[in-house]
Amino acid sequence: MDTVRQTQKKYGSRAMTVAILIGLVLIGIGDKPSAKGLILGTIFSVINFVLIGQTLPLRLSPTKTRSAFWSLFSILARYAVMAVPLVLAVKMEQLGVAAVVCGLFMIQVVILADQLFAAKRAR
Repeated sequence: MDTVRQTQKKYGSRAMTVAILIGLVLIGIGDKPSAKGLILGTIFSVINFVLIGQTLPLRLSPTKTRSAFWSLFSILARYAVMAVPLVLAVKMEQLGVAAVVCGLFMIQVVILADQLFAAKRAR
């Protein structure tokens, strides 16, 4: 479980750093709604990533029924978590909807970038 937490901390920290840096640039050019949306989406992306790691042992239950239940519950809970910033962005003009969507994918982008850089270093 320590490896999972280390991975969550590594990618969560990197995703938040990237979102904050891009957010500062967006604020600098006068696009505060996009900056706020990107950071909000990234926060919920990190929460989603942590939920994946926390529910992983439950989804590896010895019985098929229990495993299926926790898998379904995990997916539904994670979708609900990701819906929160989307609903807020649609309801509030202070948040950019497209930026929230980009933020929700920030963990995946950071993981992909890390793997690409690792493959390039291995050459």
